[in-house]
Amino acid sequence: MKMKDILIKDVMIMDLKAQTKETAIDEMIASLKENNRISDVETFKEGILNRESLSSTGLGDGIAMPHAKNKAVKEATVLFARSNSGIDYNSLDGQPAFLFFMIAAPEGANDVHLDALANLSRLLIRPDFVASLKNASTADEVQELFTAAEEVEEESNTVEETTAPAAEERPYVVAVTACPTGIAHTFMAEDALKKKAAEMGVDIKVETNGSGGIKNRLTAQDIERSVGVIVAADKQVEMARFDGKPVLQRPVSDGIRKTEELITKAINQQAPIYSAGDRKAEASNDNEEKGSVWNKVYKDLMNGISHMLPFVVGGGILMGLSFLFESWLGKESEIFLFLNSIGSQAFNFLIPILAGYIALSIADRPALMPGMVGGAMAVASNAGFLGGLVAGFLAGYLMIGLQKGLRNLPKSLEGIKSILLFPVLGLLLIGLIMYFVVGPIFGTINEAMITFLENLGTGNAVILGALLGGMMSIDMGGPFNKAAYAFSIGIFTDTGDGSLMAAVMAGGMVPPLAIALASTLFKNKFNADERKSALSNYVMGISFITEGAIPFAAADPLRVIGSSVVGSAIAGGLTQLWNVTVPAPHGGVFVAGLSNHVGLFLLAILIGMVVGAVILGLWRKPVESNDSGLELK
Repeated sequence: MKMKDILIKDVMIMDLKAQTKETAIDEMIASLKENNRISDVETFKEGILNRESLSSTGLGDGIAMPHAKNKAVKEATVLFARSNSGIDYNSLDGQPAFLFFMIAAPEGANDVHLDALANLSRLLIRPDFVASLKNASTADEVQELFTAAEEVEEESNTVEETTAPAAEERPYVVAVTACPTGIAHTFMAEDALKKKAAEMGVDIKVETNGSGGIKNRLTAQDIERSVGVIVAADKQVEMARFDGKPVLQRPVSDGIRKTEELITKAINQQAPIYSAGDRKAEASNDNEEKGSVWNKVYKDLMNGISHMLPFVVGGGILMGLSFLFESWLGKESEIFLFLNSIGSQAFNFLIPILAGYIALSIADRPALMPGMVGGAMAVASNAGFLGGLVAGFLAGYLMIGLQKGLRNLPKSLEGIKSILLFPVLGLLLIGLIMYFVVGPIFGTINEAMITFLENLGTGNAVILGALLGGMMSIDMGGPFNKAAYAFSIGIFTDTGDGSLMAAVMAGGMVPPLAIALASTLFKNKFNADERKSALSNYVMGISFITEGAIPFAAADPLRVIGSSVVGSAIAGGLTQLWNVTVPAPHGGVFVAGLSNHVGLFLLAILIGMVVGAVILGLWRKPVESNDSGLELK
């Protein structure tokens, strides 16, 4: 399908009268409705505004591309509009927008429609083409310009992109582009990166995650041969495949406007090394609504926990050190009081930070303050960690409701929404609900849970420790692992009891240590590359970095995960049998000295490691050498 088939002359507005972003959107939507391209103005406008709430579609350089894909669209349409005076569209470069392309895609848009829309996005990267559009005087002339530009583009794309660099001496990078709707920014970023790479003498392959699915997918060979990875995306993309590579993660808008910076940093490897365990649950399944809802909840929760962790780690370790000095020097010693005071101050922020950043992930900055206050009220009402979780999610979704409820306010009040209405109403609502509902209910629940844990017999405590330890190994950094860790942090922050922290830390240390030990004891069960890689797991294991086991688990999931779960469960259970506590949430053997029973804590880890290693070593089949190298039998 050509652009002329969806760039409809009748809906074009060659002299846009609007003076503001909102009135411009209304004027363009009205034209689509008048020409029977959409069935319902409100439904389509809601889609447009939802996309704008994620990030402005004012791309800069005088161009704006508002777009939506929903059930109100009858036929795929691109509306071209031009403002002679320019409109403040909150563009990325802060400059007025003159050219507008409102894209209306049907809910079931086929690949032909989507390819045409992708071509539009790519054409708008060309400055000469944009300049000619600004000077066009009629709708016919606009269509003719697009037709001619498409013909040039087709000729330049006759040679297919290869997956390997054209010359060995040229640097080779790979990239992924994606935007929430997968229509415009995805392909503009792709084209901008390719054009800039060509100018810089860099070979590049760009995968697009658009509405029509993944195109030009990166292969394992592409990723392996690349010197760096660029992910310019405003939605989740498959990340685990980049494990061990320098990965630069930026908004898709940076893929359009900051291409030289991104490519330079990629070829110089000026980016963090990506660990698959950091976001293991990221492989998205957008076709399954339930899965996507869970992924969103998980992402919001992890945003809160990740921002809370520095307070937990810093405060917990300093408080643990203070207890050591207390045992040596007494409660009146200055160094005990000093360290304990600092650690306690850090702990005061835990639940407000957790709740605030969960809310921020859901509804952006307007939700941060209500979320943090809700978290503080959870602490005051003794609702604890659970109350803080509820406060965060509640504040986030309350703010989304407020944003929708106030979207039709008169334009004269638009400017006071973010500085007055959202803060006041958000705070009032979260305060009322926390004070009268969440605080009392979860305060009772929290007290009951703490009482239950305090009264656990030895047998039940061992079972709980084994369960939490085993969960740390099920997915090694994924949802089960994080759930066990978050639960233990919750108990730790509410009570100061580090017994369950000992269980999860021991359980999380076992998988990499067991793999490393198995590769040492059962050398005939691992090939040379595996044995070499496994050595680093000794360091990661003692540092409580469970993710070191992931490459082995991915290659041999049943044996590696099965043996690790058994070893971790034993280690976690033993910590509870021996009443071991660790008053620090991270650090592995480096914080073992803070434990009340250092030797027993290390012994629990050692036993779990040996059991896991022996099971794995006996379970695995030997490798044998043949003409093609070492392979499993």
